[in-house]
Amino acid sequence: MTHTENAGASGTRFFTLPVIVLVSISFMLGMSEFIVVGILPDIARGLSVSEVTVGNLVSLFAFVYAPVTPLGSAISARFPRFATHLTLMAVFLVGNILCAFAPNYAVLVVARIMIALVSGTLVAIAMTYAPDVTVDQYRTKFIAWVFSGFSIASVVGVPVGTWIANTFGWRWAFHLIDVLTLALIVSMVVVLPRNSHMMQVGFVRQFRLFIDRRIWLGVLAVVCGAASSYVFYTYLTPIMRDEIHIPEQFLSLGLVVYGVACLWSNLHAGKLAERGRGVEPLYHLRWVFLAHAALLCSLALARVIPFYGAILLIVLGMFMYLFNASSQVLYMDVAAESHPGSMNLAASLNSMSFNIGIAIGSAVGGLVNDHLGLTWLGPFGALFALGAVAITLALGRFLPAATQQ
Repeated sequence: MTHTENAGASGTRFFTLPVIVLVSISFMLGMSEFIVVGILPDIARGLSVSEVTVGNLVSLFAFVYAPVTPLGSAISARFPRFATHLTLMAVFLVGNILCAFAPNYAVLVVARIMIALVSGTLVAIAMTYAPDVTVDQYRTKFIAWVFSGFSIASVVGVPVGTWIANTFGWRWAFHLIDVLTLALIVSMVVVLPRNSHMMQVGFVRQFRLFIDRRIWLGVLAVVCGAASSYVFYTYLTPIMRDEIHIPEQFLSLGLVVYGVACLWSNLHAGKLAERGRGVEPLYHLRWVFLAHAALLCSLALARVIPFYGAILLIVLGMFMYLFNASSQVLYMDVAAESHPGSMNLAASLNSMSFNIGIAIGSAVGGLVNDHLGLTWLGPFGALFALGAVAITLALGRFLPAATQQ
């Protein structure tokens, strides 16, 4: 199916079957990546390791995900898209099956690494379907919804997985992921277009994209933005349980509410990304990062004022992904303007950057939790948010004078 055929077949309708399948892929990737946060205590008890040790799976996942994503995306540009997409989904399925049957922590680590090796490239490939499954006027909407698949996983997937883990055992959460992934692979075969946009640019030449200072600033802004949230998000369940004193039976509901806030964040990010082209949308978010820093500092009050802490977590969820679509617009627009042979690589940068931020944030969160306790996670996250403020201010030098407000 070509872009013209798709537009003609569906008119101005956005939610076609291919779009739904691509968003669903993001949902499964998000559920698999974030499920550890929801069932962290269950895995720790089941494998007889500490919660901090299980929390390290989050940073390990991201440490693998981040460097492999641009490499995998650059390589995938040289092969038939659909076959590559399907093959990587099969690897993703095998990794999750291994998670479900892992007899010990070491095997679980291997399984998580398998999943991390393919997840970022799967997101990047999904982005490249945009010209084939929707029209140009829905570009930022498509970007926002692909990223929103991860938030939908927070709203529905992770809480459901947590409930299943609490009811039947943590391994059944991964069994659920396995069944849904298998159904999704069948859907991909039925509805996704088979045409490819194989790049003729050499593998090494694609990485010239990294010479551009706008790309580096965008990457650093996302790293700081993600790290600011993941310092505390990695330990969201213990924070709700020990700081805000939410009863164990209501933790799943708490994750649902937080996930709804995250979904709003991702969808609103699409609207913020419409404020210009190139670096402009991300530059305009400097005040958002500043407000986020102030809110993170006040998370230290959660233990003293539990009701405030509960409301604050919802607000922090609403801030968590506000920069996602704006940063993706920066990468894609800069690549289209100055490095057209690097579009696949550009499509991978947001996932790469975000997961570097996850790795750093969750690692810092583990150290802070170990040495200072949960109360200090928010203030340390605020330091990263302030770093994002400084970086987005630096983007101003690449704007025309008339747009610097």
